[in-house]
Amino acid sequence: MPNERLRAAMAAGGWTYTALADKVEVDPKSIERWVNLGRTPRRATAMVAAETLGEDVHALWPALRQARPARAVSPELVALYDQRADIPVSTFVDMLAQAHGNIDVLVYAAVFLHEAYPRLNDLLRERAAAGCAVRIAIGDPHSANVQQRGAEEKFGHGIESRCRLALMHYRPLAGVPGIEVRTHATTLYNSIYRADDQVLVNAHVWGVNAYGAPVWHLRRSREGGMFDTYASSFEAVWETATPVNEG
Repeated sequence: MPNERLRAAMAAGGWTYTALADKVEVDPKSIERWVNLGRTPRRATAMVAAETLGEDVHALWPALRQARPARAVSPELVALYDQRADIPVSTFVDMLAQAHGNIDVLVYAAVFLHEAYPRLNDLLRERAAAGCAVRIAIGDPHSANVQQRGAEEKFGHGIESRCRLALMHYRPLAGVPGIEVRTHATTLYNSIYRADDQVLVNAHVWGVNAYGAPVWHLRRSREGGMFDTYASSFEAVWETATPVNEG
C-alpha cells in the first residue's frame, strides 16, 4: 500500500527519489519502495529521512511507534483481592492502627467496619490523640449519585439508609481534635482507606455491591505512582465535601 503521506511530503519539498536517497545515504530504489510499496525503513534511517523532510517520523511511518512496555506488576502493589469480602476486617483495622500521620477514608457507607469492629471510633480517637490527622468522607444520603448507586446495585433505598447509619456511627467523632467528618455527593468510583503510605482501594463495578468488587492494597514507593493517584482523588472529593456538625 503506497505511503501517500511520504509522497506528499517529498512533493511539497521538491524532493526526488535520488535527492532524498543521497541525503539519507540509501539507494534511490529504497526510497521508491518506501513510497510506492509502503515499506518501512529501519528506525535510524527513518529518523534521518523525517528530519530531512521536516516531518514527524511516526506520522510518516506509524509502524515505528513503540508502545510503552507495561510492567508485569506495579512495585506499589502489595496484594490484590478478588473481592472485599475476602479480606478480614482485621486487615483494615491493623493498617489504621499503625498510622502515625494520616488516616483518610472515602466511602458511601462502609458500615461493615463498625459492625465487625465496634471499637473503630475509639481507635480513631486514639490515633488522633497521638497526632494522626483523621479525615472521614461518607456519602450524603440525599445525593443523586448515592441514590443512583442504589438503583444500579439493585439495593434501592438501602444504600441511602446505610449512609444515614454511617453518619450515626461517625457523628460522635465530629469536633474531636484531629478528626474531621464530612459528607460528599460525588460519584464514588472507588472506596479509599488510607493509612500513611498504605491504601486499600475497593474498586466499584456497575451492578455489583462493594463487598463483591476487587480490592488492591498499595504501598507508596515513588512520586506520581498509583498511590498518589488515589491520594489526589481523595483530596479532590474532600474539597467538595460538607463538614458534619457535632450532635
